[in-house]
Amino acid sequence: MNRAITTSAVHGGRDQFRALGVHAPPIDRSTTNPLTSLEDGTASLDAMAAGGHPQGSSVYARLHNPTVARWETAIAELEGADEAVAYGSGMAAVTAVLLAAGAVGGHVVAVRPLYGTTDHLLASGLLRCEVTWAAFDGVADAVRDDTALVVAETPANPTLRLLDLEALVAAAGDVPVLIDNTFATPVLQQPLRHGVAWSLHSATKALSGHGDVMAGVVATSTDRAGALRQVRILTGAVLDPEAAYLLHRSLPTLPLRVHAAQANAELLAGRLVEHPAVTAVHFPGLPGADPAGLVGTQMAGPGTMLAFDLVGGHDAAAGVMKSVGLITPAVSLGSTDSLIQHPAGLTHRLVSDEGRAAGGITPGMLRLSVGIEDVEDLWDDLAAALDLVTG
Repeated sequence: MNRAITTSAVHGGRDQFRALGVHAPPIDRSTTNPLTSLEDGTASLDAMAAGGHPQGSSVYARLHNPTVARWETAIAELEGADEAVAYGSGMAAVTAVLLAAGAVGGHVVAVRPLYGTTDHLLASGLLRCEVTWAAFDGVADAVRDDTALVVAETPANPTLRLLDLEALVAAAGDVPVLIDNTFATPVLQQPLRHGVAWSLHSATKALSGHGDVMAGVVATSTDRAGALRQVRILTGAVLDPEAAYLLHRSLPTLPLRVHAAQANAELLAGRLVEHPAVTAVHFPGLPGADPAGLVGTQMAGPGTMLAFDLVGGHDAAAGVMKSVGLITPAVSLGSTDSLIQHPAGLTHRLVSDEGRAAGGITPGMLRLSVGIEDVEDLWDDLAAALDLVTG
């Protein structure tokens, strides 16, 4: 179905609503489902255990939930994917891809910086992955005959560095690529259109947009979706239907929220460049920040996230976080309100010193998730905090 992103955000996953006689997304909280016959139940169970969809009864909520499935359909449409598979958190989704790709106990190539907990999961040894950390231009040399997966993020967390997805896929060769698309959202970027195998989101962030849902989702092809559902069934990493309802309810405003926050981010980034407390601003919309010209081609816009480095390093960053009043000092991102945090001390705290340095994460860096407040109010708050650390 080829619809504008704003139309898909409003109508995606709602094709059944007329037949159901509802206008708002219904919540199906059943943990078990009546069977029309033993034979039908067995056939449905067999189909789902093989990674497919129910053939009649959903049987049991760990196998399938209609509320979750409708939101998955909507995300697949936004991403230009065959299907999407939802999980109880973004990290459950990351783990599921590693399992489905055969990366557990195998070889993975990863490009830093990544979301801190993804980095930590790969480096921890928990899943027995052998990881080669490669620069973007070193991916082709890092790939081996036994490489199961290439993992990257664009825009990168927290430096906002952009990666050319088609070049990355070409460098990976026959090895499938997982891209964390959380920062961009499907509004600004659809990685599967550029050859990526899995496009992953922490749906806790912008897809929810209101700071009240924990979820993850992966958009992919039908065969890969089947493998992901098998992992979800076996591990129990299911998304609660109440969370799926909230996510579906929030989806129609996703493009509006992204575009409003992006306009604010563009203005704030331009002003931060001029502030004497700031040594560097990381934002794809700034002059020179996108040498490959990916904004406007691969991405529909520079996004809602930015980062900046402070003259006074760690102490100055701590001072700004303590001094802001309107902006909330907190981890996470993509909410309607603006959030500021210190990557080296929080989201990327468990990343090794070497890993942070390789990813360009400095002690004086702050990451700002820009919300939809009035931009002058945001700037007044941020500028006042910056003035205090330079005064």
